[in-house]
Amino acid sequence: MIVSQYNTDELSKAFGIDMSSESGFGPGAGWGRVVPGASSDPHQHDETEVFVIVRGTGELVVDGRRSPVAPGTVVRFEPFETHVIENTGDEDLIFFDLYWRDPAEATSAAAGRNRFGDRPVFVFSTPPTPNGDLHLGHLSGPYLGADAFVRFQRLNGVNAWHLTGSDDYQSYVVDRAERDGRSPAETAAHFSSEIAETLRMMDIEVEQYTVTNADETYRAGLRRFFSRVVESGVVRPLEAPALLDDETGEYLYEVGVSGGCPGCGNGTNGNICEECGEPNVCADLVDPRTRRTGNPAAHGVSTRYSLPLHEFRKEVTAHHNLGRVPARLRELTHRVFAREEFELPITHPSQWGVPPAESGVDGQVIWVWPEMAYGFLHGIEALGRKLQTGWQADAPEQDWKVVHFFGYDNSFYHALLYPVLYSLAFPSWQPDIDYHVNEFLLLNNEKFSTSRKHAIWGKEVLTPESVDAVRYFLAGTRSEGRRTNFDPTRYDQVLGDTLIGSWQRWLHELDGRVREWYGGVVPDAGVWTPEHVAFLDKLANRLSAVTGGLGADGFSLNRAAAELDGIVRDVREFAELEHQVAGIDTWKDETRSVVALELAAARLLASVAAPVMPGFAARLTAALGLPGATTWPTTVELVPAGTPIELGVTFFHGGTA
Repeated sequence: MIVSQYNTDELSKAFGIDMSSESGFGPGAGWGRVVPGASSDPHQHDETEVFVIVRGTGELVVDGRRSPVAPGTVVRFEPFETHVIENTGDEDLIFFDLYWRDPAEATSAAAGRNRFGDRPVFVFSTPPTPNGDLHLGHLSGPYLGADAFVRFQRLNGVNAWHLTGSDDYQSYVVDRAERDGRSPAETAAHFSSEIAETLRMMDIEVEQYTVTNADETYRAGLRRFFSRVVESGVVRPLEAPALLDDETGEYLYEVGVSGGCPGCGNGTNGNICEECGEPNVCADLVDPRTRRTGNPAAHGVSTRYSLPLHEFRKEVTAHHNLGRVPARLRELTHRVFAREEFELPITHPSQWGVPPAESGVDGQVIWVWPEMAYGFLHGIEALGRKLQTGWQADAPEQDWKVVHFFGYDNSFYHALLYPVLYSLAFPSWQPDIDYHVNEFLLLNNEKFSTSRKHAIWGKEVLTPESVDAVRYFLAGTRSEGRRTNFDPTRYDQVLGDTLIGSWQRWLHELDGRVREWYGGVVPDAGVWTPEHVAFLDKLANRLSAVTGGLGADGFSLNRAAAELDGIVRDVREFAELEHQVAGIDTWKDETRSVVALELAAARLLASVAAPVMPGFAARLTAALGLPGATTWPTTVELVPAGTPIELGVTFFHGGTA
């Protein structure tokens, strides 16, 4: 017999609380203590784990869901569940901990993991700047990503919505307005409307599109949010170095100034470096120059509301342990927090934007990037009004799940700045956020650029006939983990050789076989050979792979697009081999099975293509004589025997980008 008794002398720090280790129990074991008001660090691991609560009261937070605990409570955690234990009482919360590795359970949990459950899931694509329309670089990144993500989650029963809008108060809007001879408000309104239309043409469904300068409740809500941040006592007016136009004395930031990045040395505009992702405060740029004249900028001072970001390393690290945070973002976080001190101005002198309610910085506006932290909450409230849920921007709820899609140049704001602002405005809220980041898509090996008009605009290539081909190609070439290059010639090749020359050709050939051999009606499967069974298993593996590529943990449109083409490549190879005996009466029952399996592959393709190519998926489903799919497939299914099909229709049209 082994007896273990709780002993405070054996405790040491682990996972943010006090833990001990006990030997001899078989599985790993130990005691845990959470002092009043404290909580463990959010974490997940491959072990199965059990807590036995012995003393005290508190709450467990498991993948965002809260459950009370008290003496006598026993809790079992499956592998990879993110969990936190909090002490909400007045005495120490004591528990006994058991944990062990079960490879089969861990593998099963990884394959079938659903972290969302019945929580509301708000999927944001970064609101675009309305200083121009959307180009293919924009569309391939946050917008296509968020749309496919939401479509997949909904097919899996998740309550998910896509939210975005136009980021009207950007300084880049002012710059475009000056060049066009318009007011900033006119410029923002014009391009916001153009952006919304391009998203529609791209078959990107948005449940909430917020136009910040046109929303009657937005400005007041933003001021309230900013006042909450100021009332924390952390953000305060601070005089610090600033840059000025050497001739006019105008305050310079963002598009108004450029220089060398103090972090990586590459050329950059003010405030953020698109190359390394690190922020700057403009006054720290190397050889700063004004955009207006190209002259060296003058150095001065300005009093602005500032945030001592360097004080929040612990809070940001804890936040990053809660949701999906790619290594790319964690590495950027490490570099930013390597600075001994970083005072970040969050208001700037400007006539375009929303002034804070506070009077300490007259003539300034809330910087548009901190503003966006509120904008996301405002979007949830606006969506809630449509759905009649009662969601409030001033009272974010713990069960909200937020998912962000953005380009790497926005990483600092999303993954570092916003969690800090939320902690100041709503100290009791622990936002559970997943981050999906894309790199720049290049055109002729240079970055797409709205301001330089180096782009292929969405409206130049999007038509009802081309949209699925464009979505497929961008999914396959999207910049995931590295920069990729958009090559119009390559697009034409993929359209002609893959979508028309392979996918459509196979579907037309299959239609011909069914018409010639079975009168245009789906045959029932007959005798199965070992090769037939192996092909069914291969389709099941493709289903598993594309499910993983579209899932929340391993989301990758590159992988999903490759698996869609893999289905067609597999079935064409299978059909070519098996139809060598077609027409031989001895093997007619086996031939029926081959055709039935080809049609099963077409049905699978129609089902799993829906998040990436919704129009094509709908056309193929209808051509197979099937009702529109409302759930994600879990198995490969045959098309019911006796179903009339019409696979000879045109699925893709030729064209150029």
